[in-house]
Amino acid sequence: MDSLQKREERHKQNITFLELWKNLIVLQCILSFLLLGGRRSVWMSRWTIWHYLRDYFPIKLHKAADIDPKHNYIFGYHPHGIMSLGAFCNFGTDSTGFSHMFPNLKPHLTTLAGNFKVPLYRDYLLAAGMCPVTHSSIDYLLSCHGSGNAVIIVVGGAAEALNCSRNKHILTLKKRKGFIRKALTNGASLVPVYSFGENELFHQYQFEPGSWKRKLQESFQQWVGFAPCIFFGQGIFSSTSKGIMPLRRAINTVVGKPIPVPRMENPSEQQVDAYHALYIDGLQELFNTYKERFGLQKSDTLLLV
Repeated sequence: MDSLQKREERHKQNITFLELWKNLIVLQCILSFLLLGGRRSVWMSRWTIWHYLRDYFPIKLHKAADIDPKHNYIFGYHPHGIMSLGAFCNFGTDSTGFSHMFPNLKPHLTTLAGNFKVPLYRDYLLAAGMCPVTHSSIDYLLSCHGSGNAVIIVVGGAAEALNCSRNKHILTLKKRKGFIRKALTNGASLVPVYSFGENELFHQYQFEPGSWKRKLQESFQQWVGFAPCIFFGQGIFSSTSKGIMPLRRAINTVVGKPIPVPRMENPSEQQVDAYHALYIDGLQELFNTYKERFGLQKSDTLLLV
């Protein structure tokens, strides 16, 4: 009798464990689906708090050309800066008027996949329309999510953050070609985007290339995925003291002209290089056209590394 009861208890435990396992699989499938394309909340994107963020610097969005929502796009955002605040404010919220400037175009700002492993913070990012910068997410948005999608990729990433310096315009771009290949395989037009002022928000301690401190930063970046920048801004209560608040410097984000890209299932290295060169030319033209309008000198140039 006792053995029969024990068998029944074990059977119930096995059923309970199996049900739990099934539920976890279902939950994982749901989360994986949500992470593919995000779940942007229009209500959240229009919170009043984002207007305070916009006006603190201030941040303004500009366009060099109209963008047809009947196609899909990859926006290459430059520079990374320390925190990419211009990217978040312009494309993670609607405080700068993206929906009015580009009607029927849906922005999807991408960030490190590791950010989506933090409970609650993940939901916050998803509600902002953000997605992991992974192959599956980008492919889904550009090929399985209809038209009118703009995937925003901060191309320089963590490596570029280490080169962030005020009054300098250093972009990690020479060897960054993955986003070009994605555009070709999905037939998505390329759009260069440059934020004048993104590098002016913090002072960063720069270590000499090759020094043990710089090597430690680079090793940490490769291991964890983000750069351990050492920086400071202004104080919370005083603009003349050092602190964690960013400096109040204007950020002017200019969305450039789309570069049409054909769909190629398996683009060759030569084809990728050709469109990479076209993209760099478009970015250079965008920078040179608007640099004096937003406070730079005619002699200022982009340095690509």
